[in-house]
Amino acid sequence: MKNKNLTSIVATACMLLSAAPSFAQNPVIQTSFTPDPAPYVHNDTVYLFVDHDEDDAQYFSMKDWQLYSSTDMVNWTYRGTPMSTATFRWAKQGDNAWASQAIERNGKWYWYICAEDTTAHLHGIGVGVADRPEGPYTDPLNRPLVPGNWGYIDPSVFVDDDGQAYLFWGNNGLWYARLNDDMISLGSEVMEVKGLNDEKAFGPKKLKMDYKLGKKVMKTNFEEGPWVFKRNGLYYLVYAAGGVPEHMAYSTSKSINGPWKYEGKIMGESPKSFTIHGGSIEFKGRNFMFYHNGLLPNGQGFRRSTAVEEFEFTKDGKIPFIPFTNDGVKHPAGTLNPYVRIEAETMADSYGLKTDRMAGNDHVITSVHNGDWLRVRNVDFGKGKPSKVKAIVRNVKQCGSIEFFIDHLSKNPIASVRVTDVHQSECEAVVNKDISGVHDVYMLFRGDDGELFDMDCWQMKE
Repeated sequence: MKNKNLTSIVATACMLLSAAPSFAQNPVIQTSFTPDPAPYVHNDTVYLFVDHDEDDAQYFSMKDWQLYSSTDMVNWTYRGTPMSTATFRWAKQGDNAWASQAIERNGKWYWYICAEDTTAHLHGIGVGVADRPEGPYTDPLNRPLVPGNWGYIDPSVFVDDDGQAYLFWGNNGLWYARLNDDMISLGSEVMEVKGLNDEKAFGPKKLKMDYKLGKKVMKTNFEEGPWVFKRNGLYYLVYAAGGVPEHMAYSTSKSINGPWKYEGKIMGESPKSFTIHGGSIEFKGRNFMFYHNGLLPNGQGFRRSTAVEEFEFTKDGKIPFIPFTNDGVKHPAGTLNPYVRIEAETMADSYGLKTDRMAGNDHVITSVHNGDWLRVRNVDFGKGKPSKVKAIVRNVKQCGSIEFFIDHLSKNPIASVRVTDVHQSECEAVVNKDISGVHDVYMLFRGDDGELFDMDCWQMKE
């Protein structure tokens, strides 16, 4: 019966993969729900700071924040869960770990978050500080940087060309303040962005619910989720707009203090999500817009996932309308070397797998069952023939195998790494095919019913 079940699972997986485009990419993280993406480029790496919707969420029930990274824009490595509401003694514990953004300055990492301020009983802005992007993070203030108030959510940090740092935030209101050089104290009073109800500045007003008044009123097109950056001397403010459901729009200004000019809609209403939140980066000379949707299995408006689209600014510096795609990033911005250790939690696509929920640098793939799989894109084997493949597993609950395939799942794996003992950690297998050039690598997990083992890493041997 188990063999029949296994055959069915493998056949189904092969059918699904062969029917899907080989470059399908969105959402980019499949092991967790990852809303409110905040990408940040540091040297040759994109760090992706995200919130974390619970798997069974029926509201914005979020306990912690997660980190991923990529050097090629298609394979994303889980870097842990470095912060939670427990990091901040002033925050309501176990809930309301909402949108955030991080930045590096002078060798320190500053992660600005919003959580419920237990004194004000409203969301406020806090900051965690670390020596490395993956932490450990501490709260240097033991209090909110910006105490809780109506609409005080969704912080966005920006450092201008002259070195002056700013923090923007807001929902149905938009506020900002200068940051001191220490990045953990305000260098000005809290200022409200002017012209928020001016249609020339932020677009046509909308009929929205005002929760203070308890009724619907005509309010600003700006909703929440500001994202601030500068390009060729012009300031850009990207934001969720239009009420619920939200779309993404932007305004520009010649000064960080305004006045702002409405430039239009740049993304529509996100699939299966009544919110949209994200921001753009330039990486290796290319431009990418991040956002979230509800398209993962079991996804919806309270279980959202990061997605990415590539775009080009127009000649006059405008952001074009960016359609949603399943393809995402078609052309990787780099390759992976299979002859060095590759963390198992580095992947472009996966099914059925989870990652641990730990801080630190040491992470694994968990919840590995028969028929689960993962894909790594753009792996460069060079001119040599790999002779063996090694895998390291942990917490073996029952024996099984990891089958390696090139470019697609088929009947004939190039290697089958077998886990034959519950005390086993390192295992390897002979590669039975000459492989050169750039390929996708698939790993299919096989075994009996129930959880098999955790996977730590893999590596080819020449």
